[in-house]
Amino acid sequence: MFEKIVIANRGEIALRILRACRELGIRTVAIHSTADRDLKHVRLADESVCIGPAPSIESYLNVPAVISAAEVTDAQAIHPGYGFLSENADFAERVEQSGFTFIGPRPETIRLMGDKVSAIEAMKKAGVPCVPGSGGPLGDDADTNLATAQKIGYPVIIKAAGGGGGRGMRVVHSEATLLNAISLTRGEAGAAFGNDMVYMEKYLENPRHIEIQVLADQHGNAIHLGERDCSMQRRHQKVVEESPAPGITEEMRSKIGERCAAACREFGYRGAGTFEFLYENGEFYFIEMNTRIQVEHPVTEMVTGVDLVKEQILVAYGETLSYKQKDIKLRGHAIECRINAEDPRNFMPSPGTITQYHPPGGPGVRVDSHIYNGYRVPPHYDSMIGKLIVHGRTRDIALARMRTALSEFVIEGIKTNIPLQQDIMRDCAFMAGGTNIHYLEKKLGL
Repeated sequence: MFEKIVIANRGEIALRILRACRELGIRTVAIHSTADRDLKHVRLADESVCIGPAPSIESYLNVPAVISAAEVTDAQAIHPGYGFLSENADFAERVEQSGFTFIGPRPETIRLMGDKVSAIEAMKKAGVPCVPGSGGPLGDDADTNLATAQKIGYPVIIKAAGGGGGRGMRVVHSEATLLNAISLTRGEAGAAFGNDMVYMEKYLENPRHIEIQVLADQHGNAIHLGERDCSMQRRHQKVVEESPAPGITEEMRSKIGERCAAACREFGYRGAGTFEFLYENGEFYFIEMNTRIQVEHPVTEMVTGVDLVKEQILVAYGETLSYKQKDIKLRGHAIECRINAEDPRNFMPSPGTITQYHPPGGPGVRVDSHIYNGYRVPPHYDSMIGKLIVHGRTRDIALARMRTALSEFVIEGIKTNIPLQQDIMRDCAFMAGGTNIHYLEKKLGL
């Protein structure tokens, strides 16, 4: 097994990786910016290396600095977590070329899935259902693009091939605005992602967001671990996640899950990954694959009993998967609320010092967070400061436990979105299950 791993991230995911390494007997190196010297995982790691000032571009996104930290500490591998460099194929390639193991997929796989057009082509080839669309990048011929939209049927959505996180997309409801929308999206994509390639898909009016968790090793084995419903979103950012998804039957789960696992085997996937789908009228439509661990991975861990981060590390070392498909059984129901340092009314970030911190407890309650009394939330990074996860024998029990846990959660000194999460947990439509991706924004009047 690896003797030492560099944790190339911050916050709760860095602490999560550190704990997995501890269980495997692996020493850890915490890299951090000058603003993060007091992070919990930095204090707990076996070694720490400051790699730059607060701005991400000068620290957590500084590839030479991250690799240098691995060199000076004699580490064998680098775990990127999520965000930052986790889906950067060039970084993964540099890590491997420098003699270290990248704990994630191969660089070529990250590139394949990072380009939405090539990802869709690969999925179609593997038999994974996709949204009706242009079948490739849009060219410059206006008549061809108009005919493509007419064939798909309005409304359509123009997407940047290199986009992600809800950026680089524009919905078009009529022929009159199509060409201008293509031109605008192409310009924005080139500026934001360095790739002005765009493509067209059918815009689904009221879909749910359902994703399939997969694990694969270097020996041709791949399994799926059920689905998560991530439809409660604001501006394409997930707010609440749960597993299993309400209304998805075992037959549906097995059918779409096996297609995803088969796709992993076909293009030689390695590590943890997530296939994201829009789900409408009983049909799944692939939209993208995330080639990393997800923020919402704990709900899958709670219902399957599988430690996804440990499996990532074992697979990267060359081990075969610890589980076969027949070993994966979903037990009970899990829900995750993202806890953000932000105003629950206008969603403005709320950095500052935490003057009082008391996490909830009780049966089936898990808190993944790096904060503590006296911790100062910096203004430089994402506002998420933790995740509250609950598990129960049924969805109703999980909902009741989440309501109780949220009522016990004390974070003072800064504003948080806990009041919003409490409102969602009491919402009749959410309690019934199956709300679509637009529901929360309509509820909030956005």
